[in-house]
Amino acid sequence: MAAYGRPSLRDLFDESPTPHIAHPPRTHHRDFYLATDGSYTESAGGLGVVIETRDGERVARSSVVDEAPDNNVAEYRALHLGLDVLAARAPDDASVGLLIDHDELAANVNAATLAAAGAGDSPHSTSVPESTGLHWRGIRARLRGFDEVRAARIPSDRNPAHPLANAPDQYAHVNAEPDRCVLPETPTVDERVPPPSRADRGVSD
Repeated sequence: MAAYGRPSLRDLFDESPTPHIAHPPRTHHRDFYLATDGSYTESAGGLGVVIETRDGERVARSSVVDEAPDNNVAEYRALHLGLDVLAARAPDDASVGLLIDHDELAANVNAATLAAAGAGDSPHSTSVPESTGLHWRGIRARLRGFDEVRAARIPSDRNPAHPLANAPDQYAHVNAEPDRCVLPETPTVDERVPPPSRADRGVSD
């Protein structure tokens, strides 16, 4: 389960907006949640990845040094890395919730997801920096490999991948954590409806 005092990725996803896609409670429950972040400085940069199941069990973390040309590219590289790591550990029919602190990237992911699902009349388009190179193509290929994907926009200071991306020299030890292939528990019927605190409210509430 998530460490005491640290919200699970599922909690963060549930509380965050999903650009271009309605976010009713019944759609919150993903099989896996992936938080990514990329950092850029003139001297160094890094990529951070955190993956959990919906039960809060940690699947993987990565914190690697990366020399991106700018912060935008760093964010795309981080997501590409995270999706690669998740794809090696999750079944193809998994539903995935992405937690991203980059507005444009989160919007692009959801627009691409809608387009791949056949929403041809969707007004949402993608705008990807040319300097991302083949990373956007790799991201889209990974998105198509899962059953369902949705991206949520989270604040940078709440992104658990943020410290991993900004201090890869301090967090290099997470890369030595043993590989895990953790499958989430089967959701119960109760998880698909609002909690009693909402469902049982009377007219006077």
